[in-house]
Amino acid sequence: MSKILKKIGKMLYVIIESFLKFIDKIIIMPISRLVYNISKSTSNNNNEINKILNRPQFLIILSLVFALIFFFLIDKKVINLVSTEAGIIKNVPVNLIYNEGVFVVENVPETIEITISGNKGDIYLAKQLGEFGVDLNLSKYTKPGTYKVAFSYSKNIKAVDYHLNPSYLTVTIKDKVSEVKTVTYDLVGTDDLDKKLSVSNVTLDKNEVVVKGSQEAIDEISTIKALIDVSNKDFTEADTYELTNIPLVAYNKSGEIIKNVEIVEGSLTGSIVLASHKETVPLVVSTTGNLVGGKAIASILINNAPSYLVDIYGEEEEIKDIKSVPVTINVDGLGTESVKNYTVVISKPNGVRYVSAKNASIAVTFGDEEQKTVTVSSIDRRYLADGYNATMISDGKTEVQVKGVQSNINNIDASNIKAYVDLSGLGEGTHDVPVKIENNNPLVSYVVTRTIQIKITKD
Repeated sequence: MSKILKKIGKMLYVIIESFLKFIDKIIIMPISRLVYNISKSTSNNNNEINKILNRPQFLIILSLVFALIFFFLIDKKVINLVSTEAGIIKNVPVNLIYNEGVFVVENVPETIEITISGNKGDIYLAKQLGEFGVDLNLSKYTKPGTYKVAFSYSKNIKAVDYHLNPSYLTVTIKDKVSEVKTVTYDLVGTDDLDKKLSVSNVTLDKNEVVVKGSQEAIDEISTIKALIDVSNKDFTEADTYELTNIPLVAYNKSGEIIKNVEIVEGSLTGSIVLASHKETVPLVVSTTGNLVGGKAIASILINNAPSYLVDIYGEEEEIKDIKSVPVTINVDGLGTESVKNYTVVISKPNGVRYVSAKNASIAVTFGDEEQKTVTVSSIDRRYLADGYNATMISDGKTEVQVKGVQSNINNIDASNIKAYVDLSGLGEGTHDVPVKIENNNPLVSYVVTRTIQIKITKD
């Protein structure tokens, strides 16, 4: 308040000083010159006029008369010393007055604009005071309906003209009803939660809340959500944390927030259990591209070791079935050199929030390719649609050509080879289906060219 009073005092001082300078320049000085000139022109004549003009009292009275005349003309705005200006006051809050216990009011903006006009000093003072009050008084309306209502406002500076935009508003008054709605929760700020933590459980102190509003607005509600912010800096380890002031929000079927309803509880309390679920799995290297003819991969070292394990974190249900983390290297056109080094970025599999390593160094060595033939008698039938049976008509024995450096293929036999046929998309009838080999070992490759007949029937 003291700052405002100082600004008002400073403004008044400037206005008074400017006014006095104006009076001195426009009135007193010209009159004094006029009298002096008259006196000078009649100085040789000893007459009564010269005596009167030389009296100080006469000059003061004459100046006072002219000052009063100018004051009257300025006050009546016959003479305008300051040009009229205008300013816009934005985001003026609307104070809505109505029977909140019985009705709801729709189509009322939260803020409006006020255009003020007047002289520069008054506009400046009005803006400095900043006391713009706008009311929309609906207390006299006792029945639901649609009404055109004028805003009312207070003028902190009387000399300023105020123009509201809008000045009138068409509002709809409806009966207020209440219903009980079920509350669920949503997690927000999950990107800022420690990557090693996950939400294990959430408990709210209430599962139902009372919602008030018009019947149309309540019917529009699809769900009430308690928004739980897990970006809290106190969430640093696996533990149970108490929650307070959990905000509640109403949504429609499109996921949009419904603002014209009142959730009586306003906020809830509860608790959240944070856990840290971890699985330790190997890093598995796969390759793309083809080596030069006659060459094969002899060994792959990950961080100077034949195998490398990483820890993965995430929701328990999402990571429990993850058996490995894949990385891929391109070996196209390689094989003539003895070793090839890579630095690979370790990507997070779906459902994984955090991996203990961000990258890995991979060293690949090459050697001469050898091959041998292995006979496989067991062939799996995979991806058959529900409600069907598959019978193998052809002989199941299949020859598989195994390729790699000698040391890697020596220990490969039929027990190491998983042969299968892909029956996805096949219906009733007899089909010729190619045999495939499941291969997760980049040190060896398999070649099989056989197709077998499969008969598919309904259950």
